[in-house]
Amino acid sequence: MVKTAQVGVLGDGGWGTSLSLVSARRGNDTTLWSAFPEYAETLRGDRENKKFLPGVKIPDSIHITSDLAEVISSSEIIILAVPSLYLRNVLFKLRSYDLSNKLLVSVAKGIETKTLARPSEIIYSVLGKVNLAVLSGPSHAEEVARGVPTLVVAGSEKPALSLKVQEALHGHMFRIYIQNDVVGIELGGSLKNVIAIGAGICDGLKLGSNTKAALITRGLFELTQIGIRMGANPNTFFGLSGLGDLITTCISQYGRNLKVGRELGEGKKLNDILKGMEMVAEGVETARCAYQLAQKHRVTAAIITEIYRILFEDKDPRTGLLDLMSREAHEELKQY
Repeated sequence: MVKTAQVGVLGDGGWGTSLSLVSARRGNDTTLWSAFPEYAETLRGDRENKKFLPGVKIPDSIHITSDLAEVISSSEIIILAVPSLYLRNVLFKLRSYDLSNKLLVSVAKGIETKTLARPSEIIYSVLGKVNLAVLSGPSHAEEVARGVPTLVVAGSEKPALSLKVQEALHGHMFRIYIQNDVVGIELGGSLKNVIAIGAGICDGLKLGSNTKAALITRGLFELTQIGIRMGANPNTFFGLSGLGDLITTCISQYGRNLKVGRELGEGKKLNDILKGMEMVAEGVETARCAYQLAQKHRVTAAIITEIYRILFEDKDPRTGLLDLMSREAHEELKQY
């Protein structure tokens, strides 16, 4: 008999809704929390997240609420599925609850702009040393929700917690591996969004497959170098939370960061692009963080630097490409 769990998902976006579906399919007692009472009522009535995940039915077995106390009291596993931009605000709401017997699972893919903190670092800074695991990998919500075969990776400073996540959420179409390099998992899931913007710029400029493949390859090298300087296992970046997530983010029709880059390459301005988007493109602010991390850790990250300048210094994308191509030649695997 399959052991089930009581799972609460904080966040009514596409990813939070998809993970509640994963949990429910596993047979778990599942609750989905929305920060907005009106939208929670809409979700309960429609049984569909028309705003973030249209066309996917939310089964009646998933309880939907805006009552945070109800979620905390009824859940042993609490999935934090809010964008990193809003993570700290949600965490402050959790401080008044006893979380000592709860397992928190962070699925955020971003870095905090002011502090350069990874999601787990933000969680520990607000809540103290709670039981925490992270989950990441190539997993677009639209495909996960529809039961498309997906592989992800879970990690924790306490390996037993990774196993608990695997046991609770692993299914026939949602396969979870264990890799307890939390630093690498979080950096891979966050920094790949920056390279995805670059991949979109390649598309917008109609540069072709050669250029895009080169950007992905060299971008992965830059991510790995930053990760090594920050204490990550370099092999993590060739796994699901690194290369795997990078590939899907750079090619998927659902990629928000890819869309931002594509429209930049077509000549649109960043502010105009972001105004027209319902969901958060994490890679935009992460580009600022990645640029600062590269400087802090003395990593020569040419691609990240050019993407930063295109986003925040209004540099022409084609000029950025030419500047990359005219750099001095050197060995492929030269360490910086």
